[in-house]
Formats: sequence, C-alpha cells, structure tokens
Amino acid sequence: MAAKIPATVVTGFLGSGKTTLIRHMLQNAKGKRIALIINEFGDLGVDGDILKGCGDETCSEDDVMELSNGCICCTVADDFIPTMEKLLARENRPDHIVIETSGLALPQPLVRAFNWPSVSTKVTVDGVVTVVDGRAVLDGRFAHSIEAVDAQRKLDENLDHETPLSELFEDQIACADMIVVNKTDLLSAEEAEALAAKLKAESRDGVQVVKTSMGALPVDVLLGQGIGAENDLEARHEVHHHHHHDDDHDHDDHDDDHDHHHHDHGHDEFESFVVTLGEVADAKAFATQVSDVIRAHDILRLKGFVAVQGKPMRLTLQAVGPRVDTYFDQPFAGARETRLVVIGEAGLDRAAIEKALCA
Repeated sequence: MAAKIPATVVTGFLGSGKTTLIRHMLQNAKGKRIALIINEFGDLGVDGDILKGCGDETCSEDDVMELSNGCICCTVADDFIPTMEKLLARENRPDHIVIETSGLALPQPLVRAFNWPSVSTKVTVDGVVTVVDGRAVLDGRFAHSIEAVDAQRKLDENLDHETPLSELFEDQIACADMIVVNKTDLLSAEEAEALAAKLKAESRDGVQVVKTSMGALPVDVLLGQGIGAENDLEARHEVHHHHHHDDDHDHDDHDDDHDHHHHDHGHDEFESFVVTLGEVADAKAFATQVSDVIRAHDILRLKGFVAVQGKPMRLTLQAVGPRVDTYFDQPFAGARETRLVVIGEAGLDRAAIEKALCA
C-alpha cells in the first residue's frame, strides 16, 4: 500500500503571518510538490491569489484548492472531505498537503476529520503549526487588530461571537505541535526569548517553539514532523469546548515588498551543519545519546545515516525534537561513516554538540 501523504495544518489569528510563512515555504520547497488547501472566508480569494501568483513550479494553480463557504470545522462533510478526496484522486498526487485554516476556526475538529474513512488510509496529519504575532501576544492582544478580527467574526451569524480571543488562543496552543513566534523583529531579544519560554511552558511536552521575523522557517523544520496528530486527539483537546467555531482571514500586516528581502533559505535565524563520526557500537544507546543531546541544546531537527559496528546496512536516523526514529534501509555505498545534519535556531553551540555526539 502506498505511504500516507503527510498534511500540515497551519493556524493562527488574522495578521499573524500564516500567508507569509506559506509563501516562504513554497519559494524554498526544494522540489517538493506541495498542494495547498486555503480556508477562504469573507474576502474574495485574497490568499489564493497571492499563492497562485507565487510563480514557483511547486505551486501551480492546480495545486491550490479553496474552501469557499466558511469555517472548515463547520463544513467538514460538505466541503473539506470532498476537496481532500478530489486531491487524492489525482494521478500526480502531492508529496505534502498544507492546509491553512482561518485563525478563529479551531484546529481540533479539522484534525478529527482525518479519521473519516475515505481519507484516513491515505493521509496523516504531519503536524499542527500555530503561528502567533509575538508583539500582539506579548501585549495581551493576541491579534494585531482586534477590530479586524471582530469584523470577520460578524460576517457569519452562526459563529460564537462572545468567546474571548484569549480562550481561542489557548485552544490553538493546546493543539499545536509547533508554535511559531512570528514578528520577532518587533521584539527585543529578551522579550522574544521570554515569550517563547512562556509558550513552551504552557504547551504539551515535546511541542517545539521557534522564533522568526518573517515566517522564514526552513522547509525541513516546518514539514516532516511525522506526528500523526489524528491518533493523538485526547492530548490536544479543546480546553474551552466551544460549540461554535469562528473564522477570520489572514492579511499580513508586514508589507509584501519588505517581505521579499527575506527569502534566503530561512536566512540568519536558523542554521544547520553536518557532524561526521566513525562507527557506533550500539544503535539503541546511540539513539538515546542523540535524544539527550537534542534536549540539552534545543535542536529542532537531526537526521542522517549511522554506521553501526557489525551491520552491513546503514541506519537511517531522523529526530524531531527529542523523538528519535531509526531503521536500517540499505547497504553503505561509500565510506562507512556516520553523517548527521543538525538544524536549529541560530546560536547553536556547534563545538559542544559535536563533542556530545562523539562522546
């Protein structure tokens, strides 16, 4: 049976920077064929037009699908599932699906929808990414323009207009596998660090919190989390059990011209390097060691191949945060050595990480 296609759910309030994040991802997709499902609501196709115009071969017009009648949560059977089925029926199926939900539609019902029989055997939720406006959250507003959010809410009489933004925000955090603190250019380094630490403390164990100013996350960090969120719904339940779900639409507050200067592979906010080692004696012990190093140095991703003494096959190792997966895949073609790529936010202590991995 073909492997399930991974789908990433991106959520966050109006103006948090979801579209900028997705645009950057498309422009740095490294040949990965990405399909987008955009939860369009209120304004006439604004996000869809931006993304269709990105001019990248990984972002053809056919790869952008729009849900036009409001909140995904409320239209799962009528709109979302048929859209997914249409996408999965194609001959040229995507490598990855990215779903941009509107920020007032909670991600939990959408994740639940991946257990529908017609899609559950074909797609898995790679991870839920919650984008937050760092300045607004630090100021206790949660969105740059509360007036704009309220205006969006009023467009649909079926929505619950009374829930405070703070409660909707808590539910987005409860569902997240990764929290992106965006617009850090509007914060001091100390403010950004304090906010990231606070959000990490308020989220589930293992949730990664990353900081960026222009949604410029490396694709290797954003995609490929391998969470399987649809099998983990109990842990990410709605804290406030809203019966209705609200909707907004995301217009980035940073202007687009400014944004286009920031597309250098996640530029200087992230870094990666390769660590080369000899053979390791015990694969299981080494995986535990890797997990400990990741925790100690707040590494986002670590992946590569390991040479294990006495084993002709190379061991593939992939880590998302401290969760390490390993499997033997094929014989070594060249030198029997261990090569690991380390990815994290700028400022990693390369010497200490290399020393710890070599220990």
